[in-house]
Amino acid sequence: MTQASAQHRAHFDFSISFANGGGMSGEGFRLDLPRPNLSAEEIGVLLVRHLGLALVRDVDLRGLRIVEETHRGSRGADAAAPGADRVIDLSHPIEAGMITYPGLPAPAITPHLTREDSREKYAPGTEFAMDIITMIGNTGTYLDAPYHRYADGGDLASLDLNTLVGIPAEVFHLRDSWSADRRGIEAVTLADRELAGSAVLLDTGWSSRFGTPEYAAGAPFLTEGGARFLVDVGVRIVGIDSLNIDYTESGGAPPAQVPAHGARFTAAPPAVRGFGTFPVRAFATTSESH
Repeated sequence: MTQASAQHRAHFDFSISFANGGGMSGEGFRLDLPRPNLSAEEIGVLLVRHLGLALVRDVDLRGLRIVEETHRGSRGADAAAPGADRVIDLSHPIEAGMITYPGLPAPAITPHLTREDSREKYAPGTEFAMDIITMIGNTGTYLDAPYHRYADGGDLASLDLNTLVGIPAEVFHLRDSWSADRRGIEAVTLADRELAGSAVLLDTGWSSRFGTPEYAAGAPFLTEGGARFLVDVGVRIVGIDSLNIDYTESGGAPPAQVPAHGARFTAAPPAVRGFGTFPVRAFATTSESH
């Protein structure tokens, strides 16, 4: 993250009283800020918006600190003026020998026509390289179609591009929200936003282990309850930067640096019939203001 794009969060304790009686309080609260120079009053307004409260009379913030820190998805924090679009690549490059999922074969790249051989077939000064790649569908950054899991599910060629291209992205930055003894991402963690029609992207930080033995075990995952919740609210596509979105170590049936808001997500595979999973060039587009 460059200095120009640094993000900030407010740390504080708070008490809120309501005009019709009663109140609520919180300790050690953290809130994304659209800019670092907000007043306590402005941060109080953001807090009320984030919590979705009505009939608030007073907001008292205590121990307020503003810290340079990556946003986690507070509502209202990314309402910045639009700027020029930029593209953020979210994909692992594919290369011969790389291991994506432990136990699955690595891709092999071999020449079909070398540049040297092509010179004998074409006019002087003309040459080509044509190569063959052999790989399993679960390579690099890949997408699973329903056919991957269900024999009667739709294959890659059946997927509607309207569900894969330019989808409004909701990014949950969860690097400090799971631990080795509580790796499952639950529905309650994802319930504070309107998610219908969106691409939900789970940023767990696990991708920093990609290509190492540590990537193979202990990864965070989406729980069955979390998966059912996303289906019920109408999410179009879900992505995770982890070994697998499911809990792969259970032995049973699996459950089903982009800004938190404002980006659009694309992850389109080739339209292969009778195939259930394939690498994609996943990317997000967002404005420079983010």
